[in-house]
Amino acid sequence: MSASSAAPARLGHALLAGRGRMALILVVSLLATCLTMWWSYQVKLKCGGAPFLDEGRSSHWPVGDPDAVIPCYSDLMYLWIGRDINNHVFPFINGGITPDGKLFGGVVEYPVLSGMLMWLGAIGAHTDTEFFQHSVLLLVPFGLAITVMLALMTRWWVLLWAATPPLVLYAFHNWELPVVATAVGAVAVMAWGSTISPRTGDRRLSVRTAAILAAILLGIGFCLKLYPGFFVLPLAAYVLTYGTSPGPDGAAPLRRTLDWVGAVWVAAAATLTVIAIQAPFMILGFEGWQAALSFQGKRKADVDTNSIWYWGLRHFTGGQNDTYNTLVGLLSPMLIVAAFALAVYLGWRVYQRDGVYPWIEVSASMLAGFMLFHKVHSPQYTLWILPFFVLLQVRWPVIAGYLIADFILDTTIFRLFGIYTSGSPMKWWVITGVNVGVWVHAVLLAYLIFAFVRAPLREPLASFGRRARPSEPDLVTTS
Repeated sequence: MSASSAAPARLGHALLAGRGRMALILVVSLLATCLTMWWSYQVKLKCGGAPFLDEGRSSHWPVGDPDAVIPCYSDLMYLWIGRDINNHVFPFINGGITPDGKLFGGVVEYPVLSGMLMWLGAIGAHTDTEFFQHSVLLLVPFGLAITVMLALMTRWWVLLWAATPPLVLYAFHNWELPVVATAVGAVAVMAWGSTISPRTGDRRLSVRTAAILAAILLGIGFCLKLYPGFFVLPLAAYVLTYGTSPGPDGAAPLRRTLDWVGAVWVAAAATLTVIAIQAPFMILGFEGWQAALSFQGKRKADVDTNSIWYWGLRHFTGGQNDTYNTLVGLLSPMLIVAAFALAVYLGWRVYQRDGVYPWIEVSASMLAGFMLFHKVHSPQYTLWILPFFVLLQVRWPVIAGYLIADFILDTTIFRLFGIYTSGSPMKWWVITGVNVGVWVHAVLLAYLIFAFVRAPLREPLASFGRRARPSEPDLVTTS
């Protein structure tokens, strides 16, 4: 065999090896995802089952097995009663909120697309357990899709998502998987668009086109659970500054004209997506649509919101009095906005140094700030931040500390709710576990506001967009 024919042969073998390695990663990660989600289903199912009480509520609810390591509690079952889900009322169209803050007429305290998913899950269900099972069927595809996207972008690092406790604890706790899928999907679209087509040698999608598609996904995510909508700002900043590159031999970055038109298109795509989704509900039932917003605006930072405000500030205000509620109402949004501004500023400093705006890193930083300062910090929000541990090179002690604290929090907070409800004596290890989980998370989130922006992307995501060399065929052929 001549040297000229040996080179293509070696490249062909390398291509096959790259595809085989990717296939193995996908199989292993998908099997791990199926196992963790099956485990989650079995854990949560123990809160349901016959015999059933009025309105289809299981007599096992909400305790299940009180000695189980992982509490069976799931918001999916909880939501069955009190929002007309059990009565199969179409959400938001006919309803509102009472003066004392109670929703009625099919209104749920979630954005409209999450409300639609709940309505779909209730079709054909007559008990909380059937509603839970139907909801699981709706959620599973989103969990699998997230695994596939993360595997293609990070290879074996996907196991941080697929084979760690959060997926067991929260896959079927609430409606998190669809919104996480939109956030990860936006990153995946940008990554795939930046890869080099072997046929043309150019990007598969222009930066504007990829960013507009990603913005549409983020707009959909905003209509599921808000937080992906925050990422439109750093994405627009990335498009605005795209085209600059580091100067030769450490010189200052080469700068081109800022793409204001592209940035506006990104913002417009997200905005129009949100309007298109929200408009039918606003037109057909404005009072019901507005009631969901009013509920969140009136929501207090109580024990069930599980935030630093309840576990910290109330000790300095003498409890949950008017002073406490006023301070939370002021400080929470102000600090969230400040955290967003800080993340964008830190990203701009990286752009001035490297010539590329780190939109993924800034998005992660914004999320950390939102989770830290928002008056609601439900344990299942760990599923929001977990993909960024996969995508970014975060220090191992931080990831381990976060996940350990999360497990401690989940296995104590729902026992705490039961103790408060029943009036039973408080157990020292329960209140200690809750405080450990809350404050370890708080400290790590404060650190991550800064650390995320500086964290490099994992491979091969970091190398997408580079022209492939013969030794790196998988960067372009398996994306």
